[in-house]
Amino acid sequence: MEVLIISTNRHKHPVPVMPYGACLAAEAAAREGHGVRLLDLLFEPDPLAAVKAAIRARSPDIIGLSIRNLDNNDMQAPEDFVAELAEVTRTIRRLSAAPLILGGAAVGVMPEPLLRYTRADYAILGDGEAAFPAFLKAMENGGARYEVPRLAWLEKGYYRTGPQEPLELEAAALRPRFENWLNVKAYCAANAALPVQSKRGCPYSCIYCTYGTNEGEEYRLFPPEDAARAVIDLAAAGRRDIEFVDNVFNSPYLHALEVCDHLARTPHRARLTTVELNPAFVDRRLLTAMEEAGFVGVGVTAESAADEVLAGLQKGYTRSEVEGAAAAVRKSNLPCFWLFLLGGPGETEQTVTETLGFAQRVLRRGDVAFFNVGIRIYPGTELARLARQQGVLQDSGQAMLQPKFYFSPELSREWTLKQVRRAAAANLSLLHSASLSHPWLPAVNRLVGRLPMRPPLWRHTRIIRRVIRALGRDI
Repeated sequence: MEVLIISTNRHKHPVPVMPYGACLAAEAAAREGHGVRLLDLLFEPDPLAAVKAAIRARSPDIIGLSIRNLDNNDMQAPEDFVAELAEVTRTIRRLSAAPLILGGAAVGVMPEPLLRYTRADYAILGDGEAAFPAFLKAMENGGARYEVPRLAWLEKGYYRTGPQEPLELEAAALRPRFENWLNVKAYCAANAALPVQSKRGCPYSCIYCTYGTNEGEEYRLFPPEDAARAVIDLAAAGRRDIEFVDNVFNSPYLHALEVCDHLARTPHRARLTTVELNPAFVDRRLLTAMEEAGFVGVGVTAESAADEVLAGLQKGYTRSEVEGAAAAVRKSNLPCFWLFLLGGPGETEQTVTETLGFAQRVLRRGDVAFFNVGIRIYPGTELARLARQQGVLQDSGQAMLQPKFYFSPELSREWTLKQVRRAAAANLSLLHSASLSHPWLPAVNRLVGRLPMRPPLWRHTRIIRRVIRALGRDI
């Protein structure tokens, strides 16, 4: 079959993100003998013209849309990507009668609303590198959709699904040949790292999270030697900047250590990063192993330094463990990116002050703290249930495609933003969500990409802010 996959993401802040899942699905379909083209709209100056040209050139039998995000998850300056998606689907429908199938992270979060909104024929709910070839085989054999794993569709107005158990992982899913599907040079020039996973699934119960829905509530681990080999192969091909994009890299703890051990044993010259460390499992042993493996920067998703908020978010760790992670980081040579989330259940002026103070106290030179204010609410999460109970959320179904946010009823949003801005103005290592939408950021990315500045980009935050301040602006 002739297959056209369109990666619809156009969002480039703070740096472009490669469509990992779309590449996996494209390569898996190609291995089964299908003719596949992946059209990446990220760098297209006229995306609709590119869609038209691709359809006319190939006359595809199947068209897939990869949807990464519904919006930018920013309560202060929300950007809705769904309207752009509607333009793409309308263009496709005008030119082709081929079955239209949705995939990508956003689809797993809200499959039924997206099917109804786009009027697509089908949706893949995760594990696309296994589910998509199975779907294509079913279509070739007459469309026995009821048995296709991870598939969803509308039938006579009702939402239907096939078997939804997470699928078995294969080592081939670790390292798609990105250069066959994407303009890798354009991504690298914009400081994007190549993605690698060491696992899927998430056993944690964070109140706002959708990873369990998308990837399953139990870990599915790639063998550590296979995860390390994916990095080594990418580095051997000249792709040095690589990011582990696991939802939590250091859990299970021993699995992360084994991945690092395999990497440390083979000289590879890759510059590794991850911004997904759970503070409950950050210690000197782990950080030493990561340094030896080739990591040049890490991120700790602390979320808060207040026990009341951590409990409200159902993080499963306490301030004491966040303090322990901070102590380990201070003894490490790795620069650290700390992520905090303000406005969750139980947040008050006292807890905001506590978290801001913690961040300013633990930061070393080269470390950065990022503060997001407000939490995107997704259907089916505990946060959605709580928001309805508190009267914060009334919308449901289709209306949830538009960004809805939770902010603690015990706290003033204006007061919180004022405190965050004041702290960021006084400390060049503190950032907040407005920083990611700064109009100069793409130019800064391009400039840094041409300079001999070691990645990751965020480690140069102080220098970048000084330069921008000297020009009369700030991020």
